[in-house]
Amino acid sequence: MGAGETGNFKMLEPGKPPPAKKVRKERNRGKFSEISCSTETMEQQIWKEFPEDLFEAVIARLPIATFFRFRSVCRKWNSLLTTQSFSQQCEQIPQAQLWFYTITHENVNTGAMYDPKLKKWHHPTVPALPTKLIVLPVASAGGLVCFLDIGHRSFYVSNPLTKSFKELPARSVKVWSRIAVGMILNGNSTCEGYAILWVGCDGEYEVYDSTKNSWTRPGSMPSNIRLPMALNFRSQAVSIGTILYFMRSDPDGIVSYDMVTGVWKQFIIPAPLHLRDHTLAECGGRIMLVGLLTKNAATCVCIWELQKMTLLWKEVDRMPNIWCLEFYGKHVRMTCLGNKGLLLLSLRSRQMNRLVTYNVTSREWLKVPGCVLPRGRKRQWIACGTAFHPCLTAVA
Repeated sequence: MGAGETGNFKMLEPGKPPPAKKVRKERNRGKFSEISCSTETMEQQIWKEFPEDLFEAVIARLPIATFFRFRSVCRKWNSLLTTQSFSQQCEQIPQAQLWFYTITHENVNTGAMYDPKLKKWHHPTVPALPTKLIVLPVASAGGLVCFLDIGHRSFYVSNPLTKSFKELPARSVKVWSRIAVGMILNGNSTCEGYAILWVGCDGEYEVYDSTKNSWTRPGSMPSNIRLPMALNFRSQAVSIGTILYFMRSDPDGIVSYDMVTGVWKQFIIPAPLHLRDHTLAECGGRIMLVGLLTKNAATCVCIWELQKMTLLWKEVDRMPNIWCLEFYGKHVRMTCLGNKGLLLLSLRSRQMNRLVTYNVTSREWLKVPGCVLPRGRKRQWIACGTAFHPCLTAVA
């Protein structure tokens, strides 16, 4: 101690042991009790006088993940979801980050939702979905997810957050072959309705309008589009405005349909060499392609962008090499979910099961925690799924 300085040190008495330090848990317990007391006081003094008209504004701005908890607070909060004033508050908030609704390989009757912001899996249940059928998520718009049973007989629309559910009427054209499905909003929200398009390999197609609750066949596919088109569940549609784009093969390319004008177009675009397990994606009006490049024993995930002038694919990014080394010598299969700038990739082989997200704008690759069912231990494979913007007020 420097000259002239004083301190609070106390000399120990001879033969007397030093005072025992409090265990950290005891110290923290005292702090927590003080905090809880002050919190209770704060609730009585402040929340009691909180203006009623601000409740909805505050709750509408809570993180989406808290929705699962605040619904159980009281009947009043639970009933907010159906009020027009709460919907108006939600419309003023920027759209939430994409979530993913997935079906796992070993549990096809219930879905799993992934929140990329919190890096957390949720396991919702949609009671109205038929349990005796395998129902797959095939498209989404405005917080709603469109489901199709594996037999291609019935369509369903649901909000996975609120469990709002609707079974669509039977189609006028019965097609049981593989089809591709796309979905858009009629306006800025589900209040103005939504539309769903399905198209078959042989050119049959229909459009569902939620405002009319019916399917219609606007016309016939033009003769310049080569049929049949090879379509499957990887032929997920991407939407840019009112136009839906589908990947086709033999010949390789893209088919588009304008949901407003009813115009079909076809673009023959050669696929990159050694490409497989590829899927269309979209970011800011740009059409992207995601797929696996496999040559000899090496495999890598690559991202391409469609060049509008040349109608050719240009590689813009690929997975870090240190990650791709894990695929070497393995027969890797990939499922890609999402098409609005954020992708969820499921990469699997007999020896490996990996989940990765890719942000098209920032070009950021992130590993995703494994999807484990409640009371389970085994990491699930992602069989299929779709990205959706979580919305508390979207009604099927």
